[in-house]
Amino acid sequence: MLNILFRLLLTVNATSLLLIVYLVQNKQTLSVFLPEICWLYRLPNYVSYIFYSLITLILTWLSILLSSRLGKDSFKHGDVDCIEHANNSFLPSYLGYFFVALGINNWETLWFVYIVLFVFTFLSQALYFNPLFLVFGYEFYNIKTKTGAAIFLISKHKYKKPDDIEIPAAYRINNYTFIERE
Repeated sequence: MLNILFRLLLTVNATSLLLIVYLVQNKQTLSVFLPEICWLYRLPNYVSYIFYSLITLILTWLSILLSSRLGKDSFKHGDVDCIEHANNSFLPSYLGYFFVALGINNWETLWFVYIVLFVFTFLSQALYFNPLFLVFGYEFYNIKTKTGAAIFLISKHKYKKPDDIEIPAAYRINNYTFIERE
């Protein structure tokens, strides 16, 4: 159950920037959502946008904290056959969320697109690539084990060679995605 809740949180994190881009593009400030608080009308718009971004950052930080409650696996020295840095390979597809958000011009379309994207991201059982992990110092790696398993690893370590990898505790997000905490 915890794993499903964690994956839901990661999916929210990975897709929430779509909502933020929409809110900024359409100048949807906090005063739109809380009209009864009159002092919000005097705030510059950027305060609302910073607030929206902080929510996403806090949720990402929370997911990092909660990852320690997931099941553990380990990678022993020599278990990894191949490693590839994956930061740049997923960024173009993630930027697609921004372009989609820029093309949305009403709330109904936003929610429809967001729900479809959310469901596909959650059900894909693939990667939980969230560029906000980069803000917290995490890197993304595609690794292939000696047994042929393809794994997506989220880690703060700067791995360069397969021999560098020895992880006593990698927390399992799903069968293909692991996060290594310090």
